[in-house]
Amino acid sequence: MTEEARTDQATANDARADDAVEPPPPASGPWPPLRDLAVCLRFYSRLPVPAVPGETAIHAAPDFRTVPRMLPLAGLVIGAAGAVALAASLALGLGPFLAATLALAFTTLVTGALHEDGLADVADGFGGGATMARRLEIMRDSRIGAYGAAALVLSYALRIGALATLADRIGWRVAVAFLAAAALSRTAALWPLCRLPPARPDGAAHAVGRPTGTTHATAWALCLAVLLGAFVLGLPGLGLCLAAFLALLAAWTLSRMAKRLVGGQTGDVIGASQQLAEIAALLALVIAIPA
Repeated sequence: MTEEARTDQATANDARADDAVEPPPPASGPWPPLRDLAVCLRFYSRLPVPAVPGETAIHAAPDFRTVPRMLPLAGLVIGAAGAVALAASLALGLGPFLAATLALAFTTLVTGALHEDGLADVADGFGGGATMARRLEIMRDSRIGAYGAAALVLSYALRIGALATLADRIGWRVAVAFLAAAALSRTAALWPLCRLPPARPDGAAHAVGRPTGTTHATAWALCLAVLLGAFVLGLPGLGLCLAAFLALLAAWTLSRMAKRLVGGQTGDVIGASQQLAEIAALLALVIAIPA
């Protein structure tokens, strides 16, 4: 199920559509950042996140004006399963390739292949559609085509190859690189969500809203804190700076393509942005860390 489909489902479960467009601030409830973190984890993964103390209506449409500010921390939680699998596999002597493959397998299970599905849909739509309307129609089709299949194979191959190379060069610290890339790529993927209008005027993006400037800035501040932690744990500062630059460049490039080809952003575009940003971040670290 794509991010856009998940949003459609959440909106359908809402009691009132008007409330989904302009959700009123709760009179009382949990600490807002904790609530936003829980909502991020529910939306971006299949983790069984319970309601935090004081939280109500956990199946309502998320308010994306504020929720994405906690996305870097949600990325850390989502990437934790893969990072643990990566470090444990190396400790058990399975080798870099198997360790990298298992890390991505666990992460895919946690996310339900959410971002990979978006990448495949975007590849099929952008590659196979001759008009804007046709591209959007293809992207809504649940079937996968040749472009989508090729994009998925290349995405997994590039990430597995990058992680295996890093594991061979820096050992267990590749788990730190994996976590940094998980947080960074999801933060970079906010770019099209913040900068582009919804591609479909009747789509669910209107219901959840767009992140405010403060929300976007907060997300990047938390992401930079994650990268600082990765630096303290031994990753090179130059490599982390290059990873941030290339991840944002990848998201920006796809945003430009999305604006030209489909007129804006969709959930699939956000998912594809995350995939490209993660690949870019990992390759940047490979470039910056010598053999």
